[in-house]
Amino acid sequence: MSRRNAEGGSGVTTAAVFGEVLKHFREAAVLTQEGLARKIPCDRSHVARVEAGTRVPQESFAKQCDELLGTGGVLVRLWGRIDWYPQVEHPDWFRRRAEMDAVAVALREYQELVIPGLLQTPGYARALLSQTASGEEVEERVRARLSRQQRFLAEDGPLYVAVLDESCLRHTVGSPAVMRDQCAHLLSVGQRPNIRIQVAPAAVVGIVRPTTSMSLITLPEGEHWVYSESLSRGHFNNDPTLYAHHSRTYDVLRADALSASESAALIGEAMEGYGHDEQARAHLDQEQLQRQRRRQLHRNSPPFPRRRPRPRQQEP
Repeated sequence: MSRRNAEGGSGVTTAAVFGEVLKHFREAAVLTQEGLARKIPCDRSHVARVEAGTRVPQESFAKQCDELLGTGGVLVRLWGRIDWYPQVEHPDWFRRRAEMDAVAVALREYQELVIPGLLQTPGYARALLSQTASGEEVEERVRARLSRQQRFLAEDGPLYVAVLDESCLRHTVGSPAVMRDQCAHLLSVGQRPNIRIQVAPAAVVGIVRPTTSMSLITLPEGEHWVYSESLSRGHFNNDPTLYAHHSRTYDVLRADALSASESAALIGEAMEGYGHDEQARAHLDQEQLQRQRRRQLHRNSPPFPRRRPRPRQQEP
C-alpha cells in the first residue's frame, strides 16, 4: 500500500531521501559530518546515521540544520512530509495495520484503558512507550507514532470516529500533567470536521461494549476490515458477515454512548480533575521539601548545652 502524505500528495518520501538532501546541503556548505555535528551540537555518528537513512531525526534537528546550512526551511518541510513509521522496527502485524491507516478512507475505533495512538500527545505516547523501551528507542517510536496522525489531522483528512471507554480518561499514564494535556488534546482534535470523539461512561448500565478494543477500517474501493489486538499480536478479518456484525454492535454503542458535546464535557471534567491532582501533588512536594530543609537546618545547627537544674541543697 502506498502512502499519501499529510499535504495530499501521492509521492512517497523516505528517510533515505531526507538523508540525501541533508548531505547535499552539508557538502554545499563545505562542512564535514563532524563539523556539522559540532555546530548542532551532537555526535558525528548521529549525523552519519541520519544521512544514511537509518536514524529518525527530531524536528528540532531539521530546524537547526536549516538554520546552519541556510536551506530556507527545506529540511523542516521535508521532515513533516515523511512517514517515519516504517523506519522503526515494529511487529509485522502492526506494520500491516499502519499501512491500512495510511490509505483508509474511514476509521471507526473503540478503545478501552488507553488513548488510541492516533489521538495521543507526545507526552502521553512517551510515558506509555517508556514502559517497554528506553532512551533513543522511545523517542524514535514517539516520532513514528506521531507521524501516523498527520493525514487524520489534515484539513481533508479521512473520517475518524473514536468511542473511548471512560477508563481511557481515568487510567493515569505518566502523571496528572500528562493526562491534563492529553485531555486538552482530545478536546482540540474533536473539533475537527472529520473527527468525532465519544465516551462510553462507566456509570451507565446497559451499554453493550465490545469485549476488546476494536477498529473498523474502510479502505479505498469499499474494502472493509475488522482489526483487534491480543497481548502479542494483531488480528485481521475481512469476512463480510463478521464485519457487518461488529459494525452493527459499534453503531449501537455509538448511539448509547455520550454525544460528542456531552463527551467533551466529561473530558473537560477529567482534565480539571487532573489539574487539581497536579496542584495537590505540587503542594505535597513543597511540604516534603520544607520538612527536608528543616531537618537539614536542625542537623547543621551548632549544639547548645542543655541547662540542667542544679541539685537542691539539703538544709542542715
